[in-house]
Amino acid sequence: MSAPLLARLSAGPDDLTVWPASTARLPQGHVSVGGVSLADVADCFGTPAYVVDEGEIRGRCRMYRAAFPQADVVYAAKAFLSRAMVRWIDEEGLGLDVCSAGELELAHLAGFPPERMVLHGNAKSPHDIETALRVGVGRIVVDSPSEIARIAALVGPAGRQKVMVRVVPGVSAGGHEKIRTGTDRQKFGLSLTDGSAQHAIARVLGQSQLQLTGLHCHIGSQITDIKPYLVSVRRMVGLMARIKDSHGVTLPELDLGGGHGVAYRPGDPALDPTALARRLNADLAASCAVAGLPVPRLAIEPGRAIAGPAGVALYRVLAVKHTGPNMFVAVDGGMSDNPRPALYGARYAPRLTGRVSGAEPVTAMVVGRHCEAGDVIASDVLLPGDTRSGDLIAVPVAGAYQVSMASAYNLVGRPPVVAVHGGVARLLIRRETQEDFQRRDVGA
Repeated sequence: MSAPLLARLSAGPDDLTVWPASTARLPQGHVSVGGVSLADVADCFGTPAYVVDEGEIRGRCRMYRAAFPQADVVYAAKAFLSRAMVRWIDEEGLGLDVCSAGELELAHLAGFPPERMVLHGNAKSPHDIETALRVGVGRIVVDSPSEIARIAALVGPAGRQKVMVRVVPGVSAGGHEKIRTGTDRQKFGLSLTDGSAQHAIARVLGQSQLQLTGLHCHIGSQITDIKPYLVSVRRMVGLMARIKDSHGVTLPELDLGGGHGVAYRPGDPALDPTALARRLNADLAASCAVAGLPVPRLAIEPGRAIAGPAGVALYRVLAVKHTGPNMFVAVDGGMSDNPRPALYGARYAPRLTGRVSGAEPVTAMVVGRHCEAGDVIASDVLLPGDTRSGDLIAVPVAGAYQVSMASAYNLVGRPPVVAVHGGVARLLIRRETQEDFQRRDVGA
């Protein structure tokens, strides 16, 4: 057994360090989040279910606002979005990064101020852009040359839309190759190295319907090291200096995206927002001083770092099977409600809750109910050796890229989302039902 695995297993199945701050141990092996017993949530709303701690969301928003008091903190809606989430983000004073007309419309209907929204996307549809212009989003991030004329045409001769240009700074960072977006061999942004970014910037500046407010970059996701962000700052400031020299334009804004990593298991590294802010601000000021530029207003786009640690996924055990030395614990969800392990090799730390077990912990694999060998929620985890059908399994750090990436595979139905806060549980998103599937199937 490897040393890293031994270190993780030694933390024990009762380690709650990656759980929401409100998590508490209760008698008889129960656990509460937000003052609500997870067993009570499972009994009331069924399983699988997502539990979201409103207090944890708000606390993380405030942590970012405190770390970046002079910057725009823009929540990345793709991590998790609902009407309640929109309200929490609004009330905590954050902006909102949306990637489609669907996300934009939901936020708009929930009352989010459109001027605090940013529209992203590497392939924005005409409907996406039309919706953004109709609603009046604050910024549209240009991701390809074809968008420049398209946005300008839809704005019309009498209008003006604020835009940013997404630059690929040539920085490789992120927890998996599929979520590294700062280098040229991926679909996002315009390359700094081949001149595509500079050409797009010149074209935007030539469009009277577009107002270039600044530059944007996003180098990847689940990043736990500050250094790649500092490299990005220096390269982006260098580009801003060249823009001033070539066009006589001083850009007032710099958006460095998000990708801030969180710990999914005890002992995992995580990015510290306060340390990040301190280093970013210092390096940005120093780089601008060398380039002879005023310091632009900074923006960051955390998504996972706000929503991820606030969520817990609940499952019922359907079967336990011993195959040789392996214990497989099959639950009533899986890759339809959490595709991240199959997509990225994501690792989690599930826990038995709802009863006390005196059995010795054993190394187990928690698997889903779907017809895929890769339908694995967590491997090499410690669970009691007497884990059995009917037990309740809780998986922390389930608040990001699970609800938003869930599917209807095998027509199982997506789980509900339940918010907990101050001892009260309330339904945010209902469970998807067989009636929902039947209503969508209109053929004969």
